[in-house]
Amino acid sequence: MNKKRSMIGLAIIALAITIIVSGCTTGTGPTATPGATETPTEKIELTVFAAASLTDCFTEMKNAFMASNENIDVVTNFDGSQALRTQIEQGAYADVFASASTKHMNAVKDAGYMVNDTVVNFANNKLCVITPKDNPANVNTLSDLANPGVKIVIGTPECPVGAYAVQIIDKMGNDSAYGPEYKQKVLDNVVSKETTVTMVVSKVALGEADAGFVYVSDVPQEYKEKVNIISIPDNLNVIAVYPIGVLDESGRQDSAKKFVDFVKSSEGKAILEKYGFTGV
Repeated sequence: MNKKRSMIGLAIIALAITIIVSGCTTGTGPTATPGATETPTEKIELTVFAAASLTDCFTEMKNAFMASNENIDVVTNFDGSQALRTQIEQGAYADVFASASTKHMNAVKDAGYMVNDTVVNFANNKLCVITPKDNPANVNTLSDLANPGVKIVIGTPECPVGAYAVQIIDKMGNDSAYGPEYKQKVLDNVVSKETTVTMVVSKVALGEADAGFVYVSDVPQEYKEKVNIISIPDNLNVIAVYPIGVLDESGRQDSAKKFVDFVKSSEGKAILEKYGFTGV
């Protein structure tokens, strides 16, 4: 009887081990490895890191892409390009990176995070100055930015829109139409430096600042009702170049390349132009 009981016990233990091993090797989560070949019928989740200035544009872009690629779900993470770069460098997972600056793309390329032959420039952007609709500081021209007491908000030096703003202020300071003291007066009026262009737009629209340097693409219809726009002449402006590419760690590289190709397609360009970007 004891022998029979022992045999039954061993059988039960063997069965339990089989179940445990089976459970460990047939998980339901994604187990894709970098460069893995995708099964056409599997549901794929694609993670896209994109600059904050692309928020509205890439929200429509991903929806249009998913409409024609029903097996792919696109998850977007919008933030300042410098913040996204840091996240990538610290190990955050992404399949695609779209930056508002070649500086930050080149940094992750040089560090080996990108599939280099997938990286392309896909859009251009320019800057403008916005003021609150009621314009309490009477900022109507670029010259008015140097008036005493004007509260100006720009991006941080690490944030592309902040670096571009400083370049423009430098150009204006070297232009005889504005005078040698213009640059310092404008910089003295800067009361806040934000980590994303979205925060700059928000502060001005809410009346927390008298003026802000933002991308032309960051003044969509809903904000146009809350702000005034002062254009910056081309000779004083800068061209912001936006690159996009596939991450080397991506386990969905076929789908990631497909998304990049969609952004560059005629349909993708039409969406970009709708939001104020120009093609490359």
